[in-house]
Amino acid sequence: MKIYTKTGDKGTTALYGGSRVKKDSLRVEAYGTIDEANSFIGLAYAEIEDNEERKVLEEIQTKLFVLGAELASDEKGFKNLKEIITDEDIEKVEVLIDKYMELAGPFKGFVTPGKNKTSAVLHVARTVIRRAERRINTLCTEEYVREQVKMYVNRLSDLLYAIARYEEEKNI
Repeated sequence: MKIYTKTGDKGTTALYGGSRVKKDSLRVEAYGTIDEANSFIGLAYAEIEDNEERKVLEEIQTKLFVLGAELASDEKGFKNLKEIITDEDIEKVEVLIDKYMELAGPFKGFVTPGKNKTSAVLHVARTVIRRAERRINTLCTEEYVREQVKMYVNRLSDLLYAIARYEEEKNI
């Protein structure tokens, strides 16, 4: 099976549902940035040895595919999605934020990324998620995006920060 279709050669791409948009549209920028963050989370996953943390990162990656699919869907495609980001997904992230912040210990001031490779990669993922959040907020000025999507992305950057801090503290 060939992975190239040549349908994007003219600068457009298909959304799930069939409509076509320019490759530099706000929607493509938003889900492309989510994909970029997911790749950095994968790099962190490859570095982390703790199975519990690996499971958390794997679950985040799965949810980012769900979120990316939603952003990559037109109205017709959205109706056919099997899964979307829910309030429960947001609550799970909040529980994990609290857990990892407690494990990391008291906040002592600004964190400079780079104490170790794993935390540095998590900080990169966090900043890419922040960029995705900005892209999604800009997209909202032109198209509808569900509140749960915006909330999940906002919380996710906090979770990545919390896990990065935990990685820094446990490896001192």
